[in-house]
Amino acid sequence: MPKSLIASAEWSLLLSRLRALAPEAFDSQGRVLNLIAREWGNPGHGKPYLSPVDGSQLGLLPMIDLTTATHAVASAAEEAEEWARVDLDTRKERVSACLDLLRENHELLALLLTWEIGKPVPQSRVSVERCISGVKWYMENIESMMAGREPLGLISNIASWNYPMSVLMHATLVQVLAGNAVIAKSPTDGGLLALTLAMAFARRCGLPMSFVSGSGGKLSEALVRDPHIACLSFVGGKVNGRDIAASLYDRKKRYMLEMEGVNTYGIWRFSDWNQLAKQLKKGFEYGKQRCTAYPRFVVERGLVPRFLEMYLPVLTSLKVGHPLLGETRTAQPPSVDFGPLINSRKVEELHAMMSEAEAKGAVPLYKGRLEPDLFLPDQDVSAYLGPCAFLHVPRNCRLYHNEPFGPVDSIVVVDTEEELVTEMNVSNGALVASLACDEPETARRIASELRAFKVGHNTTRSRGDREESFGGIGQSWQGCFVGGAYLVQAVTQGPPGERPFGNFPDYTLLPEKR
Repeated sequence: MPKSLIASAEWSLLLSRLRALAPEAFDSQGRVLNLIAREWGNPGHGKPYLSPVDGSQLGLLPMIDLTTATHAVASAAEEAEEWARVDLDTRKERVSACLDLLRENHELLALLLTWEIGKPVPQSRVSVERCISGVKWYMENIESMMAGREPLGLISNIASWNYPMSVLMHATLVQVLAGNAVIAKSPTDGGLLALTLAMAFARRCGLPMSFVSGSGGKLSEALVRDPHIACLSFVGGKVNGRDIAASLYDRKKRYMLEMEGVNTYGIWRFSDWNQLAKQLKKGFEYGKQRCTAYPRFVVERGLVPRFLEMYLPVLTSLKVGHPLLGETRTAQPPSVDFGPLINSRKVEELHAMMSEAEAKGAVPLYKGRLEPDLFLPDQDVSAYLGPCAFLHVPRNCRLYHNEPFGPVDSIVVVDTEEELVTEMNVSNGALVASLACDEPETARRIASELRAFKVGHNTTRSRGDREESFGGIGQSWQGCFVGGAYLVQAVTQGPPGERPFGNFPDYTLLPEKR
């Protein structure tokens, strides 16, 4: 039976609901506006904004220029001075009111995320819920976290497209709860409309939020280097992160720069294959477009046959398809493991990386095919890619050294513990790593040599919620660590001489629990 788009998820319906809820964020022509100097305005230069789901146009990105961004920063800095004088109880009341509005519109926000970034609906719902529940946890604990501390001022936020609500919106709400004003740049690849609605709610509740769109390169002079910026929170690629880090080292400015690293899973003296299979299947959520995804498996040579016996059926079991199709117009969203990648350019980039690896001798173990019955007839599927896996990727390939940020795995075979550690540390620092090992003492010894902020034993590690800290080692992270009390510490000023926990040019200070 042919599938059809779920009626409640029709884009025209969602857009109509969005505009009715936040009419101030749109002009008379229906264009999305920027939130500057406490008002919605300035549609900027409209750039077509496409959905990865089917290539359809969702609207226009309101791209502003540097002059406008500089004005936005200066205005936000003025508001920061006012907001710092607002007492904590009032800040909590206003943030709580914003959370109520987000909760009331939970499903709309989730469906917007699915259209904008391609995340399956259940995963989009989790992203919205993590934003709400995470900020609520901070509200319950903020008094002790703020004891003896003062806000920094204006916090600039530049984040990637993969977690608009649970990372970017979550962080900005905690930052204003701690007494700072916020200016955030919309990711150019996805999240604009969900964030526009969330920011409209925040501004309506009296929170000092500014929200702009534009080219990161063109606006960096304002959003990164402007003297009004007291702290920068950046989530993105290593190349842009390194450039930003270099421009901040000689300035007295706080920063948190989350960058990419190759997260690895080592398999050594191990036997619980059923449990590992469950972890690996769950790891493909959202097509591995996560900073804590594991794209690299380093396997003891003698365990390779058992590993492949477990691993290949995991790949064949994955369902990749349109995330909003149903058997009927009134059906629930489908149970797909992942939908599209963020855009067709990303798929082309991954194909180029895989072709290079094959040409230089890598062995393709698996290349997933797209099943026609999981898509609409004749729909654009250029942003979709099935799971792929390669063995023996040569060292002179991009796939060997770089995080693919997509459903492309590489498998490395090793004979000794020394080789295992070397191959797991391939990127000189990572956010997470894991080791599957039956021997606790061996696992602890190997883990102590891994260059990852978090190391799991027979389990994967994630960014974490609420009190769990988050950061990176080596080149995967620069500046203050976040998560739990460390996020509040990063955006506030403590006693004289305090050294923030983080990874800096002159020192690294790690939390006891990670």
